[in-house]
Amino acid sequence: MAATQLVSAEELNFSSADENLRIVDCRFDLSDADAGRRSYDEKHIPGAVFLDLDRDLASASTASSGRHPLPEPTTIAETLCQLGIDSETAVVVYDGGNGSMAVRAWWILRWLGHTNVRVLDGGIAAWSEAFELSSEAVMPVSRSFLAVVRPEMVVTTEEINVAIDDIGALNLLDARDPARFHGEVEPIDRVAGHIPGARNRPFLDNLNADGRWKSAQQLLELWRKEFGEDTRTPWIAMCGSGVTACHLVLSAMEAGYREPRLYVGSWSEWITDSSRPIAGQ
Repeated sequence: MAATQLVSAEELNFSSADENLRIVDCRFDLSDADAGRRSYDEKHIPGAVFLDLDRDLASASTASSGRHPLPEPTTIAETLCQLGIDSETAVVVYDGGNGSMAVRAWWILRWLGHTNVRVLDGGIAAWSEAFELSSEAVMPVSRSFLAVVRPEMVVTTEEINVAIDDIGALNLLDARDPARFHGEVEPIDRVAGHIPGARNRPFLDNLNADGRWKSAQQLLELWRKEFGEDTRTPWIAMCGSGVTACHLVLSAMEAGYREPRLYVGSWSEWITDSSRPIAGQ
């Protein structure tokens, strides 16, 4: 796999006839859970299959979990089998917006031990600028996907809670926008604010105005503000529910910094216990 975690529309088009390539549409709308599937059925990149954030890339939430817990490995592995993905398949994921859904699929595949996966830079909009979309149904031939889960990629609420008095040592970075982080607004979760000691690193800072990712050099400059020249500093990425935090993971890796652990439960899990401290309210 190339060092970059991104692929351009032009590169994808050049490789699109490769039988060992699987393109995955991850479009999703938090305000309309069925919108992504409807959009896929209407038009998608030719040959693309579909993964749904709620149904495929997460398991059902509980009273003590965040909004998007990790899927059961055996369940998502079976889904990937049905989509024609095995250990040899090159995967490209995309969504309809800023990459926030595609990076969740990218991260999930890596968590399952499949590293030959990249994100389409600019998503379906970038593809549509130069290439045609399709409404043709895709019927992939099933393959055998073996999940080799990497638990070291995940951090739990218990670990965060134990270290709460010295949270700065964990380098916990929250990908939500500043207004949500500071508790000024909260359009999704029932409690506003952030984990005391966390720092805000909005995921949209990774993108240019046209929705494409900033260059590796530009991302490097952003991450130097967080960690200086030390590219091996351990850190943890979080957000509202473990989705947009994956944007920070990819961004850091593009810049040459250490891959962080992901706090999957994130803010929506932290606030399930009222005894846990909150800042920014």
